Formats: sequence, C-alpha cells, structure tokens
Amino acid sequence: MTAETQSPETVETTLQNLIPQSHQSVIETVIGSMAQNESAMVHENEEGYLWKFQYGSVEVFVQLTGETDEDLFTVWASVLTLPARNESELTRKLLTMNWSDTLETRFAIMNDAVVVVLQRAVADLSAGEISRAITLVATIADDNDEILQETFGNA
Repeated sequence: MTAETQSPETVETTLQNLIPQSHQSVIETVIGSMAQNESAMVHENEEGYLWKFQYGSVEVFVQLTGETDEDLFTVWASVLTLPARNESELTRKLLTMNWSDTLETRFAIMNDAVVVVLQRAVADLSAGEISRAITLVATIADDNDEILQETFGNA
C-alpha cells in the first residue's frame, strides 16, 4: 500500500495520551492513522457516529452508537456484492475462514453484501481494542476482497 501510516507504537502512544479518552476520540485517532488519501468522513446524528474511510481497496465503516456501557461499537467493510457465483462453495469458504483466518472478526451478510465485521458492546472497551478492531477489519477485508470478487463475483 502507498498510504503513509503511523507505526502501531506511535498510534498506541497517541491513544494513551488522550485524556480523558472518549471512544469517539480514540476512533478518530485510529482512523486518522489508517485512512488513505484524506478519505475519512464522519456523520453524526441521534443514533451516534458513523465514520467511513478508504483502506487499500475497501471502504471501512465504524459506528459508535454512544458512550454508555449498553451502546455498540461496530466496524465493517464490504468484500463482495451478492448474488455470487457458486454460493454454496462461497459459504463453505467463508465459514472455514471464520474459524481459521478472521481472529475476532467474522464474515457475514449485510444488505446483499458479504462483509467483514466486528461488533461489541462499549462496556469496558479499551483504546487498544478499538485500534485492533479497526485494523483487523480493514486488513482482513483488504486482503480478501479481490480474490473473493475474482472467484465468486458477478453471478
């Protein structure tokens, strides 16, 4: 990739220096270190915040519904539009990858697209977990979107 990014150590130091650390400020710091071509955008409404940025060949979305323990933090990126060729083979491949290749993330279907997603409650969510979640989703999606599209795309 050609984007200039900060090292994980620099991001972690930056995250630790955010006092007080709101989840929103941590998310913005992480996205700022990863977004390519000044692609980061944020939308705020009564449902919370929604960020979007470009990472490699994928668009990554981060949603934060609020700062309470019951609120949700969700990261996702689309890797394949449905319908797809040979969906039974695709399903088997994605389920296998969910077990072996996705760590805390998973492949799922959202609005007629295969996405890489990670979602959890905000309760006890640390800056390191936010950074890891966004990095994992972006990296796994970027590493797999082109091969999935080539193999299963355009049904």
